[in-house]
Amino acid sequence: MNRRPPSATSSATSSATSPAARRDWHAHPIDAIREQLASGPGGLAQDEVVRRLAEHGPNRLEAARRRHPLARFFGQFHNVLLYVMLAAAVVTATLGHWIDTGVLLAAVVVNAVIGFIQEGKAEAALDAIRDMLSPHATVVRDGYRHEIDAADLVPGDLVLLASGDRVPADLRLIAVKELRVDEAALTGESLPVEKGVAPVAPDAPLGDRSSMAWSGTVVVHGQATGIVTATGARSELGRINAMLAGIRALNTPLLRQIDVFGRWLAGAILLLAALTFVVGVLWRGQPPAEMFMMVVALAASAIPEGLPAIMTITLALGVQRMARNRAIVRRLPAVEALGSVTVICSDKTGTLTRNEMTVQRVVCAGQVFDVGGVGYLPVGAISLDGHPVDAANHPALEQAIRAGVLCNDARLREENGSWSVVGDPTEGALLVLGRKAGITQDGEEADWPRLDSIPFESEHRFMATQHRDAGGRGWLFVKGAPERILDVCARQFGMQGEEPLDVDGWRRMATDTAARGLRLLALACRQAGPAGPALGFDDVVEGYTMLALVGIVDPPREEAIRAVGDCDRAGIRVKMITGDHVETARAIGAALSIGVGKPALTGAEIALMDDAALRRVALETDVFARASPEHKLRLVQALQDQGQIVAMTGDGVNDAPALKRADIGVAMGLKGTEAAKEAADMVLADDNFATIATAVREGRAVYDNLKKFVLFMLPTNGGEALVVIAAILFALPLPLTPAQVLWINMVTSSTLGLALAFEPAERDIMRRAPRPPDEKLLSGFFAWRVVLVSLLMMTGALGLFLWETQLGTGVETARTMAVNAVVAGEMFYLLNSRYVLAPVTHREGLLGNRHALAAIGACAVLQVLYTHTPAMQAIFGSIDLSGAQWLKVIGAGLLVFCVAELEKAVMRRLRRPQT
Repeated sequence: MNRRPPSATSSATSSATSPAARRDWHAHPIDAIREQLASGPGGLAQDEVVRRLAEHGPNRLEAARRRHPLARFFGQFHNVLLYVMLAAAVVTATLGHWIDTGVLLAAVVVNAVIGFIQEGKAEAALDAIRDMLSPHATVVRDGYRHEIDAADLVPGDLVLLASGDRVPADLRLIAVKELRVDEAALTGESLPVEKGVAPVAPDAPLGDRSSMAWSGTVVVHGQATGIVTATGARSELGRINAMLAGIRALNTPLLRQIDVFGRWLAGAILLLAALTFVVGVLWRGQPPAEMFMMVVALAASAIPEGLPAIMTITLALGVQRMARNRAIVRRLPAVEALGSVTVICSDKTGTLTRNEMTVQRVVCAGQVFDVGGVGYLPVGAISLDGHPVDAANHPALEQAIRAGVLCNDARLREENGSWSVVGDPTEGALLVLGRKAGITQDGEEADWPRLDSIPFESEHRFMATQHRDAGGRGWLFVKGAPERILDVCARQFGMQGEEPLDVDGWRRMATDTAARGLRLLALACRQAGPAGPALGFDDVVEGYTMLALVGIVDPPREEAIRAVGDCDRAGIRVKMITGDHVETARAIGAALSIGVGKPALTGAEIALMDDAALRRVALETDVFARASPEHKLRLVQALQDQGQIVAMTGDGVNDAPALKRADIGVAMGLKGTEAAKEAADMVLADDNFATIATAVREGRAVYDNLKKFVLFMLPTNGGEALVVIAAILFALPLPLTPAQVLWINMVTSSTLGLALAFEPAERDIMRRAPRPPDEKLLSGFFAWRVVLVSLLMMTGALGLFLWETQLGTGVETARTMAVNAVVAGEMFYLLNSRYVLAPVTHREGLLGNRHALAAIGACAVLQVLYTHTPAMQAIFGSIDLSGAQWLKVIGAGLLVFCVAELEKAVMRRLRRPQT
């Protein structure tokens, strides 16, 4: 009869099993952990599991309470731009123009539906993190193994892990066998982390707590047993989920500016309308009913009905252009926000770097070889003092590379021209090095078959393999930590063959190589077989010959280096925030020209700073190492507190809170976790940091085009309003009826303005400094331009109206002239608006935007139909014009064009372009 090991019972006190406030399990010895969690060798008893499950709850992340879909939908109408459109709908309904009213209301509903859909997608970030929890777990309870739902785990449970498992809860490891865990998604560490059972310092960063296995991470090698210390919301993954749920997504700069602008404009229109009504009735003695219709015409002329639609279309076109460049935008305003960023905070692993370990340096006795190429593509030269060499002519180098290929459990695969590694990335780097030297794994294993091996264990810090060469001689190869391999070596392979070991020389080279940010691996060999029938640890004690030190790095992407330079020229600071060690982070930063000559800041140092101190150093420091999710979030907030517009890029679960908090979150599409993608505003489909520079350019172009449209639209509305105001003040017949105003605003103005959404980026757009985050949409310069062109529009329209009335033509003809004068001014001013300051009096300026030419042509056709067709004459009261009258209309348009170009020339002299 089998005896069961003792199991924990309900005699354990509640205080012993309540880990809610504990985060230092990694610092305690195993016996203390067992005692504190009342967990015996046979695991927990079933009745104790039931009690603890009731106390701590299931091992899952609770969903945040969400608004009812109807509440979310109606919440989309709380937007000043939609209020403006609804006001325009009320005006058109008052005038009886039900088609216009229907169009406006439909546009309002479409805007609300888009916002409703986008909000629902953004909230899916929490669901993505919940899905990372393992669905099943293997536990020991009552002395027996059980496969259970991971949601049923409780603190104190004894969990068994094997290669390929997703860790189901936070575990304090109590037994390990060659355990390596991929924690990249949680900590940003680019390599699988070796785990052990020894306690570590209480204040060790999350990535250095080697005695813990974290919920949601993946076992890539080995086996282990651990005791559950935290489940659900109390796990490290749960803490990230809580941070994400508590972060309020920020409005983009454009939305904040449009909100302020819309409120200001709505207030100004209401005030102007009220004052005009009072002046007309009390001062001019106009009948209230007639004044009411004039005020309605004034309001209709001042409301920019086309602004919301054109803004949405401009952003949507930007989304399409960015999608063609492999940048997928999830929220429309994110297009413009990316163009306004002043700081990009980028994760290192997989974003700035390739996430493909690469050998860059091989140090043999008396010789240092550099290795070209990056990533797993086996292309690159091996050179000595800058000259390519053949490994076959350097016996020490050749034998070292052979040792790395043979003492190796990984596999290098090629599929459709793409190379990948199955197994440990460091071992994969050694296989790629072999290919570059012409030493393939299949060929070496055929000539040097493996007979036995000792797998890598963190306790021993080496791997050893036994082989037989073509001559039948036995060989032992070892690789591992340099200090461990040096301990078993007595000689070294020099340029003249074997010679006594120079320990100090190897240590100096190890220090020099590590200072370059390279991870170190040592290789050695011994021509002998095992002492016993099988290879054992006693065979790796002494008598080995040191072959080489290998320097390995996760190299930066070449395109990322160029993109960082593009961002620098565009006045954007790039900051690297990583969970890697500070030396590695500093070296990668130097290769990318990030933080050169500046100190790096570690997560431990950030933790000691209050918010005020962090704000002081956040802007000047460019490299941050060993950063936890809390650190990344605090850094983004510190930069935003200083008025910076912050973009955060990343691919891991640990990046999700900062991605959501940032003004623009950018996730990696290929290697990024679902949590990161759902928290982000934009996803890079090719994981290419260089795509960000392209997206910044597109974002700046979108904002430029929106500004150009505002500069185009407001003078049109302003000119119409001035015409109406002048008529009221001077007791003139109304030069523009409300229906005619709506024709100009909804048909001609919107048709012409739409062409500016297709305007290509100006040539110097990436040589400008980012616009100030507090820059107002309607600056003093913009206000001046609007007033000037409004006066020009009014002069043309009112001048022709008065001219025609002086000549004795009817008021209908004069109004038709006024309408056409405003539209002609719009057509010519559209060409002016292509460049804010630059002249358009050249071929590119006049003909460079085919959409603008098409819009002008379409508008001209519409005006001819408006003027000469009986149906339009019946609706709008227009009258046929003669050829001479059309020439006057064209002259009014040319007046606007010429004066606007003259004003730009003067402004170029007065203003130095910002570069």
